[in-house]
Amino acid sequence: MKYKRILLKISGEALLGSQQFGIDQEPVKMIATEIKKALTLGAQVAVVVGGGNIFRGMKNSAKLGMDQASGDYVGMLATVMNAIALQSALTQMDVPCRVQSAIAMNQIAEPYIRHRAIRHLEKGRVVIFAAGTGNPFFTTDTAAALRASEINAEAMLMAKNGVDGVYTDDPKTNPDAKKLDKITYDDIIKNGLKVMDTAACALCKQNNIPIVVFDFDAQDGIVDILNGKDLGTYIR
Repeated sequence: MKYKRILLKISGEALLGSQQFGIDQEPVKMIATEIKKALTLGAQVAVVVGGGNIFRGMKNSAKLGMDQASGDYVGMLATVMNAIALQSALTQMDVPCRVQSAIAMNQIAEPYIRHRAIRHLEKGRVVIFAAGTGNPFFTTDTAAALRASEINAEAMLMAKNGVDGVYTDDPKTNPDAKKLDKITYDDIIKNGLKVMDTAACALCKQNNIPIVVFDFDAQDGIVDILNGKDLGTYIR
């Protein structure tokens, strides 16, 4: 395998399926199936799931008249809901899984403890990191980059919803946008490419963690990346 230990970042919108809001079981099962295939290869898989399918911090908090910190905390709770749904799907497939939350919720998740998370991974368990960093003003992209750095992940895989990589512009609005097969961290920051926030990009650069941006609708996408196939956009 090209990578032994990976962190998979999944957007909350990937769990919407055909719905406008909430969690659709079909994409959850599909994600769980892809994770199980990666484990079968012998990979160690950690996961961070966004919460945009339930609540998006800045956007929704403004509508409701909340301050950003309160909105961000609500968004963190949304990621916990998604993490539990994914854990349930994995458990039904006989895949051992643990949810670790950055906000204490002892009845439903373990507290985040770095060495315990690494030990779970070494034992072949999937670890889902929930509640972001536990602090407002940080996105789940930053949380993913932080956890990838802490567990010494060899790569961060960013699964996008309907986008198969990084483009020079938004391909949904600009038909002339070109896909970039390879790009550097600095290019993302300098050109303002909206792949992830700059804090997450800078953290991956600092810890030399390559990022692969790919479309999660691609069947066996994770397995192909682990096997060294060129898929999506490679950032380093």
